[in-house]
Amino acid sequence: MLRSTLFRHSRITPRICQRKASSVAVKDIESRWSSMSASEQNSIAKQLEEAQKGDWKVLPLEDKKAAYYIAFGPHGPRQPLTEPGHGNKVLGGVIGVLTASAGLFWVIRANGEETPQTLTKEWEEATNEYLRRQRSDPISGISSEGYKGKGYVTHK
Repeated sequence: MLRSTLFRHSRITPRICQRKASSVAVKDIESRWSSMSASEQNSIAKQLEEAQKGDWKVLPLEDKKAAYYIAFGPHGPRQPLTEPGHGNKVLGGVIGVLTASAGLFWVIRANGEETPQTLTKEWEEATNEYLRRQRSDPISGISSEGYKGKGYVTHK
């Protein structure tokens, strides 16, 4: 009886010591993970992997959180590509470029020459007459019978 009690106690004691050592290693792992060396990361991951093979009910919450962070946390390939507030910078840049292009458009239009003569109403009406004489698009267009559209006239 005494021997079996001692034997059970000797099996439990190393596990308790090992868990305490492991819990020190996983304490605040989220902030320390990126600064750890690859060998430290691997050893902690293996310790947690071995701990997860046991009963999850006795696994400390801190170890569960560390295992979840190692498996699914934002580090390595899952690290976010953008920082918080990046969308506001992009929006500001887009608004700036649109404002600059609108300003450039206005300056060019204000300092440009008169509109071309092909944009006048008389030119568009002459284009309609020319297309009627040429019998352009006789099925459904301006040269068709009973056509009631404006043709190429866009001015009022």
